[in-house]
Amino acid sequence: MREQVPREEHAKWRSSKPRDVIAILETSNRDRLQELVPIRYGRMLRSPFTFLRGSAALMAHDLARGPDIGVKVQACGDCHLLNFGLFATPERNLVFDLNDFDETLPAPWEWDVKRLVASFAVAARDGGAADPRAREIAIACARAYREHLRRYSKMNPLEVWYSRLDAQTLLESAPDAKARKFRQQLFDRARERVMESVFPKIAELVAGQPRIVDQPPVIQHVTDPGFMDRARQGLIDYRQSLSDERRLLLDRYQLVDVALKVVGIGSVGTRCYVALLFSEENHPLILQFKESCRSVLEPYAGKSQYMNQGQRVVMGQRLMQSSSDIFLGWTRGRAGYDFFVRQLRDMKLSVPLENINALQLERYADFCGLTLARAHAKSGDSATIAGYLGKSDAFDEALGDFALCYADQTERDHEQLVNAVHAGRVKVLTEEE
Repeated sequence: MREQVPREEHAKWRSSKPRDVIAILETSNRDRLQELVPIRYGRMLRSPFTFLRGSAALMAHDLARGPDIGVKVQACGDCHLLNFGLFATPERNLVFDLNDFDETLPAPWEWDVKRLVASFAVAARDGGAADPRAREIAIACARAYREHLRRYSKMNPLEVWYSRLDAQTLLESAPDAKARKFRQQLFDRARERVMESVFPKIAELVAGQPRIVDQPPVIQHVTDPGFMDRARQGLIDYRQSLSDERRLLLDRYQLVDVALKVVGIGSVGTRCYVALLFSEENHPLILQFKESCRSVLEPYAGKSQYMNQGQRVVMGQRLMQSSSDIFLGWTRGRAGYDFFVRQLRDMKLSVPLENINALQLERYADFCGLTLARAHAKSGDSATIAGYLGKSDAFDEALGDFALCYADQTERDHEQLVNAVHAGRVKVLTEEE
Protein backbone atom coordinates (compact mmCIF):
# COMPACT_ATOMS: atom_id res chain seq x y z
CA MET A 1 0.00 0.00 0.00
CA ARG A 2 2.85 2.38 0.80
CA GLU A 3 4.32 1.73 -2.64
CA GLN A 4 0.99 2.49 -4.29
CA VAL A 5 0.21 5.49 -2.04
CA PRO A 6 3.29 6.75 -0.19
CA ARG A 7 2.39 8.31 3.13
CA GLU A 8 4.05 11.53 2.01
CA GLU A 9 1.40 11.83 -0.72
CA HIS A 10 -1.13 12.80 1.95
CA ALA A 11 0.70 16.10 2.44
CA LYS A 12 -0.41 17.38 -0.92
CA TRP A 13 -3.41 19.51 -1.63
CA ARG A 14 -4.08 21.11 -4.93
CA SER A 15 -7.39 21.97 -6.50
CA SER A 16 -7.52 20.39 -9.95
CA LYS A 17 -9.16 23.53 -11.29
CA PRO A 18 -10.68 26.73 -9.90
CA ARG A 19 -13.91 25.88 -8.12
CA ASP A 20 -17.10 27.90 -7.98
CA VAL A 21 -17.55 27.61 -4.22
CA ILE A 22 -20.91 29.37 -4.24
CA ALA A 23 -22.28 27.00 -6.90
CA ILE A 24 -21.34 23.99 -4.77
CA LEU A 25 -22.92 25.53 -1.68
CA GLU A 26 -26.05 26.45 -3.62
CA THR A 27 -26.40 22.84 -4.77
CA SER A 28 -26.33 21.73 -1.12
CA ASN A 29 -29.09 24.28 -0.39
CA ARG A 30 -31.60 22.99 -2.93
CA ASP A 31 -33.74 20.96 -0.53
CA ARG A 32 -33.44 23.32 2.43
CA LEU A 33 -36.03 25.78 3.70
CA GLN A 34 -35.04 28.70 1.50
CA GLU A 35 -36.08 31.36 4.00
CA LEU A 36 -33.43 30.00 6.40
CA VAL A 37 -30.52 29.79 3.93
CA PRO A 38 -29.47 33.44 4.56
CA ILE A 39 -28.95 32.50 8.24
CA ARG A 40 -26.67 29.67 7.14
CA TYR A 41 -24.59 32.05 5.05
CA GLY A 42 -24.54 34.58 7.87
CA ARG A 43 -23.09 32.01 10.26
CA MET A 44 -20.54 30.81 7.70
CA LEU A 45 -19.47 34.38 6.98
CA ARG A 46 -18.11 35.06 10.49
CA SER A 47 -14.67 33.50 9.96
CA PRO A 48 -12.78 30.89 7.93
CA PHE A 49 -13.44 28.40 10.74
CA THR A 50 -17.22 28.90 10.70
CA PHE A 51 -17.02 28.66 6.91
CA LEU A 52 -15.26 25.29 7.25
CA ARG A 53 -17.95 24.08 9.65
CA GLY A 54 -20.68 24.87 7.15
CA SER A 55 -18.97 23.51 4.04
CA ALA A 56 -18.79 19.74 4.54
CA ALA A 57 -20.11 19.26 0.99
CA LEU A 58 -17.28 21.35 -0.43
CA MET A 59 -14.58 19.47 1.46
CA ALA A 60 -16.10 16.11 0.51
CA HIS A 61 -15.80 17.22 -3.11
CA ASP A 62 -12.11 17.99 -2.50
CA LEU A 63 -11.16 14.92 -0.44
CA ALA A 64 -12.63 12.55 -3.00
CA ARG A 65 -9.86 13.65 -5.35
CA GLY A 66 -7.06 12.87 -2.89
CA PRO A 67 -5.02 9.73 -2.15
CA ASP A 68 -6.96 6.71 -0.89
CA ILE A 69 -5.57 3.25 0.03
CA GLY A 70 -8.96 1.61 -0.48
CA VAL A 71 -9.97 0.84 3.12
CA LYS A 72 -13.38 2.03 4.26
CA VAL A 73 -14.70 2.68 7.76
CA GLN A 74 -17.96 4.09 9.07
CA ALA A 75 -17.00 7.71 8.52
CA CYS A 76 -18.41 10.69 10.40
CA GLY A 77 -18.47 12.71 7.18
CA ASP A 78 -18.27 16.06 8.97
CA CYS A 79 -15.35 15.41 11.28
CA HIS A 80 -14.32 18.84 12.55
CA LEU A 81 -13.20 19.61 16.08
CA LEU A 82 -16.55 21.02 17.29
CA ASN A 83 -18.36 17.82 16.36
CA PHE A 84 -16.67 16.23 19.35
CA GLY A 85 -17.76 16.96 22.89
CA LEU A 86 -19.34 15.88 26.14
CA PHE A 87 -22.71 14.20 26.62
CA ALA A 88 -24.51 11.85 28.99
CA THR A 89 -24.65 8.08 28.57
CA PRO A 90 -27.90 6.25 29.45
CA GLU A 91 -26.27 5.48 32.81
CA ARG A 92 -25.88 9.28 33.36
CA ASN A 93 -22.12 9.17 33.08
CA LEU A 94 -20.40 12.05 31.31
CA VAL A 95 -18.25 10.98 28.35
CA PHE A 96 -16.26 12.63 25.56
CA ASP A 97 -16.98 11.38 22.05
CA LEU A 98 -18.05 12.27 18.53
CA ASN A 99 -21.51 13.81 18.68
CA ASP A 100 -22.62 14.70 15.13
CA PHE A 101 -23.43 12.12 12.49
CA ASP A 102 -25.62 13.88 9.94
CA GLU A 103 -23.22 12.95 7.12
CA THR A 104 -22.13 9.50 8.32
CA LEU A 105 -21.55 6.84 5.64
CA PRO A 106 -19.05 4.06 4.93
CA ALA A 107 -16.17 5.90 3.25
CA PRO A 108 -12.34 6.08 3.12
CA TRP A 109 -10.86 6.58 6.58
CA GLU A 110 -8.55 9.32 5.26
CA TRP A 111 -11.45 11.73 4.76
CA ASP A 112 -12.34 12.02 8.44
CA VAL A 113 -8.73 12.40 9.57
CA LYS A 114 -7.97 15.10 7.02
CA ARG A 115 -11.09 17.14 7.80
CA LEU A 116 -10.24 16.92 11.48
CA VAL A 117 -6.61 18.07 11.19
CA ALA A 118 -7.61 20.85 8.79
CA SER A 119 -10.19 22.10 11.30
CA PHE A 120 -7.48 22.33 13.96
CA ALA A 121 -5.18 24.31 11.67
CA VAL A 122 -7.96 26.74 10.73
CA ALA A 123 -9.08 27.13 14.35
CA ALA A 124 -5.48 27.69 15.49
CA ARG A 125 -5.04 30.43 12.92
CA ASP A 126 -8.35 32.00 13.93
CA GLY A 127 -7.04 32.03 17.49
CA GLY A 128 -3.90 33.90 16.49
CA ALA A 129 -1.43 31.00 16.29
CA ALA A 130 1.40 31.25 13.76
CA ASP A 131 1.61 28.59 11.06
CA PRO A 132 4.40 26.54 12.69
CA ARG A 133 2.29 26.24 15.86
CA ALA A 134 -0.87 25.47 13.90
CA ARG A 135 1.03 22.72 12.08
CA GLU A 136 2.23 21.25 15.39
CA ILE A 137 -1.36 21.06 16.64
CA ALA A 138 -2.49 19.30 13.46
CA ILE A 139 0.43 16.86 13.77
CA ALA A 140 -0.52 16.13 17.39
CA CYS A 141 -4.01 15.17 16.23
CA ALA A 142 -2.70 12.90 13.46
CA ARG A 143 -0.17 11.31 15.82
CA ALA A 144 -2.85 10.55 18.41
CA TYR A 145 -5.00 8.94 15.71
CA ARG A 146 -2.11 6.80 14.43
CA GLU A 147 -0.84 5.68 17.82
CA HIS A 148 -4.23 4.90 19.32
CA LEU A 149 -5.47 3.13 16.19
CA ARG A 150 -2.46 0.85 16.50
CA ARG A 151 -3.37 0.19 20.13
CA TYR A 152 -7.01 -0.53 19.25
CA SER A 153 -5.94 -2.85 16.42
CA LYS A 154 -4.32 -5.13 19.03
CA MET A 155 -7.41 -5.31 21.25
CA ASN A 156 -10.14 -7.88 20.87
CA PRO A 157 -13.39 -6.52 19.36
CA LEU A 158 -15.25 -6.43 22.69
CA GLU A 159 -12.50 -4.37 24.31
CA VAL A 160 -12.78 -1.80 21.52
CA TRP A 161 -16.56 -1.59 21.89
CA TYR A 162 -16.36 -1.25 25.68
CA SER A 163 -13.69 1.46 25.47
CA ARG A 164 -14.78 5.01 26.30
CA LEU A 165 -13.28 8.30 27.42
CA ASP A 166 -15.17 9.42 30.52
CA ALA A 167 -14.93 12.57 32.61
CA GLN A 168 -13.01 10.89 35.41
CA THR A 169 -10.34 9.66 32.98
CA LEU A 170 -10.02 13.15 31.53
CA LEU A 171 -9.60 14.63 35.00
CA GLU A 172 -6.99 12.08 36.01
CA SER A 173 -4.99 12.73 32.83
CA ALA A 174 -4.85 16.49 33.40
CA PRO A 175 -1.15 17.50 33.38
CA ASP A 176 -1.48 20.21 36.05
CA ALA A 177 -3.90 21.90 38.44
CA LYS A 178 -4.84 24.61 35.93
CA ALA A 179 -5.85 22.05 33.30
CA ARG A 180 -7.76 20.04 35.90
CA LYS A 181 -9.69 23.15 36.97
CA PHE A 182 -10.53 24.02 33.33
CA ARG A 183 -11.82 20.52 32.66
CA GLN A 184 -13.83 20.40 35.89
CA GLN A 185 -15.52 23.68 34.95
CA LEU A 186 -16.49 22.22 31.56
CA PHE A 187 -17.88 19.08 33.21
CA ASP A 188 -19.90 21.15 35.68
CA ARG A 189 -21.37 23.20 32.82
CA ALA A 190 -22.26 20.04 30.90
CA ARG A 191 -23.99 18.49 33.92
CA GLU A 192 -26.19 21.58 34.19
CA ARG A 193 -27.55 21.02 30.68
CA VAL A 194 -30.27 18.57 31.69
CA MET A 195 -34.00 18.62 30.98
CA GLU A 196 -34.93 20.52 34.13
CA SER A 197 -32.62 23.42 33.22
CA VAL A 198 -33.24 23.38 29.45
CA PHE A 199 -37.04 23.48 29.71
CA PRO A 200 -37.34 26.95 31.34
CA LYS A 201 -35.08 28.43 28.66
CA ILE A 202 -37.27 27.45 25.72
CA ALA A 203 -40.78 27.08 27.19
CA GLU A 204 -43.28 28.87 29.43
CA LEU A 205 -46.88 28.51 30.62
CA VAL A 206 -49.47 30.08 28.32
CA ALA A 207 -53.02 30.03 29.67
CA GLY A 208 -51.89 27.35 32.10
CA GLN A 209 -50.42 25.14 29.37
CA PRO A 210 -46.69 24.62 28.66
CA ARG A 211 -45.68 26.04 25.30
CA ILE A 212 -42.40 26.59 23.45
CA VAL A 213 -41.48 30.28 23.32
CA ASP A 214 -41.09 31.79 19.84
CA GLN A 215 -37.65 33.34 19.34
CA PRO A 216 -37.70 34.15 15.61
CA PRO A 217 -35.93 33.38 13.41
CA VAL A 218 -34.20 30.73 15.58
CA ILE A 219 -37.29 29.15 17.16
CA GLN A 220 -40.82 29.63 15.86
CA HIS A 221 -44.08 27.76 15.52
CA VAL A 222 -45.33 26.44 12.20
CA THR A 223 -48.55 28.17 11.17
CA ASP A 224 -49.87 25.36 8.95
CA PRO A 225 -53.12 24.23 10.67
CA GLY A 226 -52.44 20.58 9.87
CA PHE A 227 -48.91 20.58 11.24
CA MET A 228 -49.64 19.28 14.76
CA ASP A 229 -51.59 16.33 13.36
CA ARG A 230 -48.61 15.43 11.18
CA ALA A 231 -46.30 15.85 14.17
CA ARG A 232 -48.39 13.43 16.24
CA GLN A 233 -48.29 10.88 13.43
CA GLY A 234 -44.53 11.36 13.10
CA LEU A 235 -44.16 10.64 16.80
CA ILE A 236 -46.17 7.43 16.40
CA ASP A 237 -44.00 6.34 13.48
CA TYR A 238 -40.81 7.24 15.37
CA ARG A 239 -41.98 5.06 18.27
CA GLN A 240 -41.76 2.01 15.98
CA SER A 241 -38.00 2.52 15.58
CA LEU A 242 -37.43 2.10 19.33
CA SER A 243 -36.93 -1.16 21.20
CA ASP A 244 -39.92 -2.38 23.25
CA GLU A 245 -38.70 -1.17 26.63
CA ARG A 246 -38.00 2.31 25.27
CA ARG A 247 -41.42 2.45 23.64
CA LEU A 248 -42.84 1.84 27.11
CA LEU A 249 -40.77 4.73 28.46
CA LEU A 250 -41.85 7.06 25.64
CA ASP A 251 -45.48 6.15 26.30
CA ARG A 252 -45.21 7.78 29.72
CA TYR A 253 -45.12 11.15 27.93
CA GLN A 254 -47.68 13.06 25.87
CA LEU A 255 -46.93 15.55 23.11
CA VAL A 256 -47.98 19.13 23.96
CA ASP A 257 -46.13 21.40 21.51
CA VAL A 258 -43.73 21.45 18.52
CA ALA A 259 -41.71 24.30 16.98
CA LEU A 260 -39.16 24.75 14.19
CA LYS A 261 -35.59 25.35 15.42
CA VAL A 262 -32.52 26.59 13.52
CA VAL A 263 -29.46 24.58 14.55
CA GLY A 264 -25.72 24.59 13.89
CA ILE A 265 -24.15 26.00 10.74
CA GLY A 266 -24.07 23.24 8.15
CA SER A 267 -27.56 22.13 9.22
CA VAL A 268 -29.22 25.53 8.89
CA GLY A 269 -32.13 25.31 6.47
CA THR A 270 -32.85 21.66 7.12
CA ARG A 271 -36.12 20.90 8.88
CA CYS A 272 -35.41 20.60 12.57
CA TYR A 273 -38.19 20.56 15.15
CA VAL A 274 -38.21 20.50 18.93
CA ALA A 275 -41.06 18.54 20.48
CA LEU A 276 -42.17 19.24 24.05
CA LEU A 277 -43.69 16.30 25.91
CA PHE A 278 -44.89 15.92 29.50
CA SER A 279 -45.47 12.94 31.75
CA GLU A 280 -48.65 12.58 33.79
CA GLU A 281 -46.67 13.90 36.78
CA ASN A 282 -45.62 17.02 34.77
CA HIS A 283 -42.03 16.01 34.06
CA PRO A 284 -40.76 17.48 30.75
CA LEU A 285 -39.09 15.66 27.89
CA ILE A 286 -37.75 17.58 24.88
CA LEU A 287 -36.99 15.63 21.72
CA GLN A 288 -35.28 16.96 18.62
CA PHE A 289 -36.53 15.77 15.23
CA LYS A 290 -33.76 16.65 12.80
CA GLU A 291 -34.11 16.22 9.06
CA SER A 292 -31.70 13.73 7.52
CA CYS A 293 -30.78 14.48 3.92
CA ARG A 294 -28.50 12.32 1.82
CA SER A 295 -24.92 12.38 3.06
CA VAL A 296 -22.54 14.82 1.37
CA LEU A 297 -20.25 11.80 0.93
CA GLU A 298 -22.77 9.88 -1.18
CA PRO A 299 -21.72 11.24 -4.62
CA TYR A 300 -18.19 9.94 -3.95
CA ALA A 301 -18.63 6.96 -1.60
CA GLY A 302 -21.90 5.47 -2.86
CA LYS A 303 -25.44 5.28 -1.54
CA SER A 304 -26.38 4.15 1.94
CA GLN A 305 -27.82 0.68 2.43
CA TYR A 306 -30.69 2.32 4.34
CA MET A 307 -33.64 3.77 2.46
CA ASN A 308 -34.49 6.09 5.35
CA GLN A 309 -31.75 8.68 5.83
CA GLY A 310 -32.66 9.00 9.50
CA GLN A 311 -31.94 5.32 9.96
CA ARG A 312 -28.60 5.87 8.18
CA VAL A 313 -27.68 8.50 10.77
CA VAL A 314 -28.81 6.40 13.74
CA MET A 315 -26.98 3.27 12.63
CA GLY A 316 -23.81 5.23 11.89
CA GLN A 317 -24.01 6.89 15.28
CA ARG A 318 -24.41 3.57 17.07
CA LEU A 319 -21.44 2.19 15.19
CA MET A 320 -19.13 5.10 15.98
CA GLN A 321 -20.13 6.25 19.46
CA SER A 322 -19.17 4.52 22.68
CA SER A 323 -22.73 5.04 23.99
CA SER A 324 -25.84 6.63 22.48
CA ASP A 325 -29.02 8.39 23.60
CA ILE A 326 -31.78 6.04 24.77
CA PHE A 327 -34.32 7.93 22.62
CA LEU A 328 -32.24 7.70 19.43
CA GLY A 329 -34.53 6.68 16.57
CA TRP A 330 -35.90 7.71 13.18
CA THR A 331 -39.06 8.42 11.23
CA ARG A 332 -40.33 9.63 7.86
CA GLY A 333 -42.74 12.55 7.69
CA ARG A 334 -45.95 12.57 5.69
CA ALA A 335 -44.30 14.90 3.17
CA GLY A 336 -41.52 12.36 2.57
CA TYR A 337 -38.75 13.96 4.63
CA ASP A 338 -36.60 11.67 6.79
CA PHE A 339 -35.69 12.52 10.38
CA PHE A 340 -33.60 11.15 13.19
CA VAL A 341 -34.67 11.76 16.77
CA ARG A 342 -32.75 12.31 20.01
CA GLN A 343 -33.05 14.26 23.24
CA LEU A 344 -32.29 17.96 23.04
CA ARG A 345 -28.89 18.61 24.63
CA ASP A 346 -28.81 16.26 27.69
CA MET A 347 -25.41 17.30 29.04
CA LYS A 348 -24.21 17.90 25.48
CA LEU A 349 -21.42 20.48 25.38
CA SER A 350 -18.69 21.34 22.89
CA VAL A 351 -15.37 22.75 24.06
CA PRO A 352 -15.54 26.57 23.74
CA LEU A 353 -12.86 27.95 21.43
CA GLU A 354 -13.05 31.49 22.82
CA ASN A 355 -9.88 32.33 24.76
CA ILE A 356 -8.49 28.80 24.40
CA ASN A 357 -4.72 28.90 24.03
CA ALA A 358 -2.54 26.87 21.67
CA LEU A 359 -1.46 24.41 24.36
CA GLN A 360 -5.06 23.68 25.34
CA LEU A 361 -5.96 23.27 21.67
CA GLU A 362 -3.11 20.80 21.21
CA ARG A 363 -4.26 18.73 24.19
CA TYR A 364 -7.78 18.77 22.79
CA ALA A 365 -6.42 17.64 19.41
CA ASP A 366 -4.93 14.61 21.15
CA PHE A 367 -8.31 13.63 22.62
CA CYS A 368 -10.05 14.07 19.26
CA GLY A 369 -7.45 11.93 17.48
CA LEU A 370 -7.84 9.21 20.11
CA THR A 371 -11.64 9.32 19.87
CA LEU A 372 -11.68 9.13 16.08
CA ALA A 373 -9.30 6.17 16.18
CA ARG A 374 -11.65 4.29 18.48
CA ALA A 375 -14.67 5.11 16.30
CA HIS A 376 -12.90 3.88 13.15
CA ALA A 377 -11.61 0.75 14.93
CA LYS A 378 -15.19 -0.26 15.77
CA SER A 379 -16.23 -0.51 12.14
CA GLY A 380 -13.11 -0.78 9.97
CA ASP A 381 -9.99 -2.83 9.40
CA SER A 382 -7.87 -1.07 12.01
CA ALA A 383 -5.00 -3.54 11.64
CA THR A 384 -4.57 -2.75 7.93
CA ILE A 385 -4.81 1.01 8.47
CA ALA A 386 -2.41 0.86 11.44
CA GLY A 387 0.01 -1.24 9.41
CA TYR A 388 -0.06 1.30 6.60
CA LEU A 389 0.49 4.21 9.01
CA GLY A 390 3.38 2.41 10.73
CA LYS A 391 5.40 3.50 13.76
CA SER A 392 7.20 6.47 12.23
CA ASP A 393 5.88 10.04 12.06
CA ALA A 394 5.77 10.09 8.24
CA PHE A 395 1.97 10.26 8.10
CA ASP A 396 1.74 12.76 10.97
CA GLU A 397 4.15 15.14 9.26
CA ALA A 398 2.33 14.79 5.96
CA LEU A 399 -0.99 15.70 7.57
CA GLY A 400 0.61 18.71 9.23
CA ASP A 401 1.49 19.99 5.77
CA PHE A 402 -1.94 19.10 4.39
CA ALA A 403 -3.68 20.93 7.24
CA LEU A 404 -1.89 24.20 6.44
CA CYS A 405 -2.50 23.85 2.71
CA TYR A 406 -6.19 23.23 3.26
CA ALA A 407 -6.35 26.09 5.75
CA ASP A 408 -5.09 28.32 2.92
CA GLN A 409 -7.80 26.88 0.67
CA THR A 410 -10.46 27.51 3.32
CA GLU A 411 -9.43 31.13 3.61
CA ARG A 412 -9.66 31.54 -0.17
CA ASP A 413 -13.07 29.87 -0.19
CA HIS A 414 -14.28 32.06 2.67
CA GLU A 415 -13.15 35.08 0.67
CA GLN A 416 -15.26 33.87 -2.25
CA LEU A 417 -18.29 33.93 0.05
CA VAL A 418 -17.42 37.42 1.30
CA ASN A 419 -17.14 38.64 -2.28
CA ALA A 420 -20.40 36.95 -3.27
CA VAL A 421 -22.18 38.76 -0.43
CA HIS A 422 -20.73 42.12 -1.47
CA ALA A 423 -21.74 41.45 -5.08
CA GLY A 424 -25.29 40.56 -4.04
CA ARG A 425 -25.00 37.00 -5.35
CA VAL A 426 -26.12 35.54 -2.02
CA LYS A 427 -28.34 36.96 0.68
CA VAL A 428 -27.16 36.96 4.26
CA LEU A 429 -28.95 37.33 7.56
CA THR A 430 -26.57 38.02 10.43
CA GLU A 431 -27.70 37.39 14.00
CA GLU A 432 -26.72 39.21 17.14
CA GLU A 433 -23.73 37.61 18.78
